[in-house]
Amino acid sequence: HVQLVESGGGSVQPGGSLRLSCAASGYTYSRYCMAWFRQAPGKEREGVASCASDGSTSYAESVKGRFTISKDNARNTLILQMNSLKPEDTAMYYCASHPITPCVAGLEFRYWGQGTQVTVS
Repeated sequence: HVQLVESGGGSVQPGGSLRLSCAASGYTYSRYCMAWFRQAPGKEREGVASCASDGSTSYAESVKGRFTISKDNARNTLILQMNSLKPEDTAMYYCASHPITPCVAGLEFRYWGQGTQVTVS
């Protein structure tokens, strides 16, 4: 079965950087849309960035220019490089995947990881 495992979260000062990873196993689909979401306490979950097997990427306006999403196909790992972190980036970050390409708005992702906490203070 498909398993997504996030890592790389932690605590960092404003202006710092973190690199999140999402290791995917059991994923046999050739097409994919993979994404990072985040949810802060008391707030709704929001999409942060996505990438698809057709090479397309997208970012939330709040992270454009600071975050970069990529996929290491050799390791089947989704990466989120986060630079210039702000306190408002504090949240639980989740990886998600769905066997479709490209990513479409409102997609109900089939597979989710357990999350990794990012704290900026």
